[in-house]
Amino acid sequence: MADEALLFVLPERHPRLGAALSAVGELECADSPAVLGWLQAHGIPASSEHVRILPAGAEVLVPEEAERLPVPLSEEETLRVEHACAPQSVTDLESELVSFRDTTQDWQSLVHRALTAGIPAPRIAQLTGLDPRDIVQAVGD
Repeated sequence: MADEALLFVLPERHPRLGAALSAVGELECADSPAVLGWLQAHGIPASSEHVRILPAGAEVLVPEEAERLPVPLSEEETLRVEHACAPQSVTDLESELVSFRDTTQDWQSLVHRALTAGIPAPRIAQLTGLDPRDIVQAVGD
């Protein structure tokens, strides 16, 4: 493992920080007993929008009251986390949502990223052709 990242539970009514764990794709640490136990102790699923991750060095952004857990990442995973945390323009995301119609891979991650960027669920449904109920279910998972 190359770097350490910070997994945290974003408190209610805080601006979105970092990336949703579910938006960065599979991370080896996510299936570790430490992370699974930590999630269970907080009664929150890994797919929740409140389970966030930040790359090493960005810990100062985490609210003081947030529950935290340092996690190891490989170099490739670190790049994915950094990319997921980087700001993306709404236009770029909307283009990605439109191109989604040609694929069905990893759609939940795309939906999470779009919602995190502030694109409303009805607009996501319009751009992707997804059923709005699927979008709501992806958020609730």
